Amino acid sequence: MSRIVVIGSATQDIYMLDCDDFEGMEVDENVSIFGKMTIGSKVDIDRVNFEVGGSGTNAAVTFARHGHETIFMGNLGRDASGDAVLECLDRENIDSSYVEFIEGHTGCSVVLVDVRHADRTILAYRGASANFDNLNPDDLDNIQPDWLYVTSLRGNMEKLLEFFEKAHKIGAKVMFNPGEKELEQTDKLIGLLDLVDVLLVNKEEAAQIVPGVLLTELITHLSNYCKIVLVTDGMMGAIATNRKQTYRLGVYEQKRVRDRTGAGDAFGSGFLAALASGAKFAKALEFAAANASVVTQKYGAKAGILTGQEELHEMPIQKVEENAEWQ
Repeated sequence: MSRIVVIGSATQDIYMLDCDDFEGMEVDENVSIFGKMTIGSKVDIDRVNFEVGGSGTNAAVTFARHGHETIFMGNLGRDASGDAVLECLDRENIDSSYVEFIEGHTGCSVVLVDVRHADRTILAYRGASANFDNLNPDDLDNIQPDWLYVTSLRGNMEKLLEFFEKAHKIGAKVMFNPGEKELEQTDKLIGLLDLVDVLLVNKEEAAQIVPGVLLTELITHLSNYCKIVLVTDGMMGAIATNRKQTYRLGVYEQKRVRDRTGAGDAFGSGFLAALASGAKFAKALEFAAANASVVTQKYGAKAGILTGQEELHEMPIQKVEENAEWQ
């Protein structure tokens, strides 16, 4: 097994579940709004769940359940939500000794879920996860990880560069899942990709980085920067390449979609969890798809995360003819 450091956000997620009041309404052919609630009204909901979320902790749970030695680095406030995050990390056997406590509140999200249609709107308060200036790349010297898995650092490109350079200096590989703040700085983001071993983005994010419309176009351009690239496309599945092999895969079996929160985190971390355990490229992709699919069938981003011990059935996956540019 591998030692994996995860850097990213940690939040408490409050799920508000309802069967009718959160139903979407179409304003015009291009715009829909979420819910039929009148301003000033009091709405009775059907159920509430308290969960721990954040892209960083979501990924960390996948690695830990898979048996990897997992260390989480991120920021919390000294409050009840921070206590909930620490309890979750402890329960999942994740090392929290590099968690920093800073002034302010722990991040929190309120997730409004339309139970009948599995639509959701998220009200996000970043809190302590809004800033990562205090994290120290030199900590990697003490940890000596095999992999560094980084989610969004809220556009702090200098800190990302410091961590990526340190990782490569000590021989650790890097997997990166950029967020909206990194994608707003395309030139700087592209400059970082030479230090990234595995890149995870969705189709819309890929189109912000490189030209192209089709998944094959996007992944061809992105593979010029990173050896391994994963591009997800929601219910249409994903495409992935390691320059030697390229696969187009569908969605792993879904009996009922309840909540898509955390599906991207589950896909990316599922891939690395399997790859770091010695799985071949195609099998790591299959596990990634299964991990994402099971997560969407439960409320909360962690409830369905797999352990790697499950027996998976076959799923739609097709090898794409290799691009001559990669030879």
